Amino acid sequence: MDMLFDPYSDGPFKAAHTAAALTKSRPEGLAAAAEFGGGGPGGGQGGWSNQQPAQDGNGEPAHHRPNAEELLQGLNPQQEEAVKHAGSALLIVAGAGSGKTRVLSNRIAYLIATRRAHHGEILAITFTNKAAAEMRERIEALVGGRAKIMWISTFHSSCVRILRQEAANVGRKSNFSIYDSADSLRLVTQVSKSLDLDPKKFAPKAIQHKISALKNELIDADSYSSSANYNDPFEQAVAEVFKGYTQRLRQANAMDFDDLIAETVYMFRAFPALADSYRRRFRHVLVDEYQ
Repeated sequence: MDMLFDPYSDGPFKAAHTAAALTKSRPEGLAAAAEFGGGGPGGGQGGWSNQQPAQDGNGEPAHHRPNAEELLQGLNPQQEEAVKHAGSALLIVAGAGSGKTRVLSNRIAYLIATRRAHHGEILAITFTNKAAAEMRERIEALVGGRAKIMWISTFHSSCVRILRQEAANVGRKSNFSIYDSADSLRLVTQVSKSLDLDPKKFAPKAIQHKISALKNELIDADSYSSSANYNDPFEQAVAEVFKGYTQRLRQANAMDFDDLIAETVYMFRAFPALADSYRRRFRHVLVDEYQ
């Protein structure tokens, strides 16, 4: 993986502050932005023109869209290197306000302007709805209405979209409900009461937090039930609640926030051909606030 360092980064790569801007290294610590995949065979300009059409992808009059060279204007050398990068995955480590989102947005527009990717082959993911909306607005200003073809969303929103399309593969109905944190806590509380657990000894909030942490480690109820330390009363309680919680979620055709990512990972692991189909679909995956 190539790593591109901003000289004013607040990341842990101290040597990068004085070394060359582009360095080969093993990624560690907090990563601010990343792109996975540099496109398959057939990438590059291929002799196509960068001339802008008279209309955008929605048939509306198109105002001027910057061409490839214009997308590089105003960028420092490291930013330009990131926008133009081709080949293996690229990791950018940079501090707040250093222009990471601008680089990602310009890179997407650059990929399209140089015909290295079509709009529907790009997946851009960020952490919050606000950040996704900002990125969507930036990209639409650069590439026009066809930005709507791209998937530009949060991790959870992208996973919801995939799971609704592929629900049958994980034994779900496509109209599953999504439980927020409050819904999840209510269900944990109900399951705890059904097991006659003392809420003073086994606080539902603590159990909910543990279940969430397990799911984030991709440990499901059955796996935890077989590995929990039953000599520890709390672990025993969590194992029992986790199993009942999972059963009730399925009965309600519901998932919590943690399930959205975990179930997507489980599905792709269980069905490699399906995972490959999404890899082929999205030749460029760009992630903001990659952690």
